[in-house]
Amino acid sequence: MNRPPLRTRARALLLLALLSVTGAACSPAYVMRAAWEEARILNRRQPIARIVSDTATDWETRDKLLLVLQARQFAADSLGLNAGDSYTLFSRVESDTLVTVVSAAPKDQFRPHTWWFPIVGSVPYKGYFDPEDAAREQQRLEARGYDTFVRPSAAFSTLGWFNDPLLSTLLRYDRVSLANTVIHELFHNTFYASGQAIFNESLANFVGGRGAIEFFCRRDGPSSETCRTAQGAWDDDLLFGAFMEQLVTDVKALYARTDLTRDEKLALRERLFADAQRRFADEVRPRLKVDTFGSFTREPLNNATLIARHIYYDRLHLFEDVYRARGGDFLRAMDDIVAAARTNKADPYAAVQALLTPSVGG
Repeated sequence: MNRPPLRTRARALLLLALLSVTGAACSPAYVMRAAWEEARILNRRQPIARIVSDTATDWETRDKLLLVLQARQFAADSLGLNAGDSYTLFSRVESDTLVTVVSAAPKDQFRPHTWWFPIVGSVPYKGYFDPEDAAREQQRLEARGYDTFVRPSAAFSTLGWFNDPLLSTLLRYDRVSLANTVIHELFHNTFYASGQAIFNESLANFVGGRGAIEFFCRRDGPSSETCRTAQGAWDDDLLFGAFMEQLVTDVKALYARTDLTRDEKLALRERLFADAQRRFADEVRPRLKVDTFGSFTREPLNNATLIARHIYYDRLHLFEDVYRARGGDFLRAMDDIVAAARTNKADPYAAVQALLTPSVGG
C-alpha cells in the first residue's frame, strides 16, 4: 500500500489567504505566489470523464481516474459529503511535490508554532510552492530556537472555495490510499472547525479511513482484497495513534517537570525519543497489517516532527469509540460527531467525549 508519508496529503491552506491580503500571516508576496500557482493549476484542468474516454489514456491512469469518480460519488450519495464539483477535473503538475510544508515547535514544549489565516484561523503548518522559501522560513525559525520539520506535500485543499481538481501528484497512490484521500478531502469541504486544525485533521483521518472501508467493502465485497486492505490500514492507524498518545503523554510529562533544567530536559527527551523508536520497531511495527509507518524509525524525532505526525492521530480512538457505540453505523457516528463538534467550538474533543458519557438518569 503506497500511502503518502506522514499523511502529507495534508492541507497547505494556501489559497484561503487570498480572501484577505491584509491577513496578519500573509505577506503580499506570499499571497501573490499562491494566486499564481492556483491559477496555473486551474488553467490546466480537464474533465476526468473526457480523459477516461480518450483511447490514448493508459490503462492504469484510466483505472485510477474512474476510481476517483466512483469514490467522490459514493462520498456524496452514501456519506452525505459536500462533493460539489471537486475531483471531477484533473490537473497535471510538473513534479511529485506540489508544496513544501513547514512546521515548528519550541524545543522544551509540546506546543506547535502556528500561523494565522483568514477563515481557517490558526494552523500548525505553512505551505510554500517554492522550496527555497520554505528553507528560508525553516532557517528563520531555527534561528529563533525552534525545532522544525520540512516535508513535501502532494496536494492541498481550498476547503470548497474552489472546485479542487485531482492533481497528477496523487496518481502515484495505490487504490485504497487514493479513495481514502478523496473522502478525507471532501470531508474538509463539508466540515471544518475554525482554529481547530488538529481536531479537523484527526477527524478527517477517521472519515477517510472508515469511509474507504465502507466504499470498498460495499463495492467489492467484504472478502475482497481492497476491503481487507482498507480495514488493515485503518487498524494500523488506530494502533499507531495509540502508540503516539503514550509517547505524547511521556513527552508532556517530561517538559512539565520542575526539578530539571531546560538542558536536562532536552538531554532526557533525546533518550525518550530513541527509546520510543526502539519500542515502535520491536513492539508496534510487527503488529501492523499494512505497515505504512516505516519512516518513524528512519527519521530523527523532535517536537516539530512529532507534532506533525500527531496532528493526524490525535485521539483517533475517540471517534472509533463513537462508531462502535453506534453499532458500527458509520454514517450515524460521523453525523453525531460533527453535530457535537458544532456545539463546542472551543473544545470539540470534549463535545465528542460527551457522546460516550451516559446522561444522568439515562
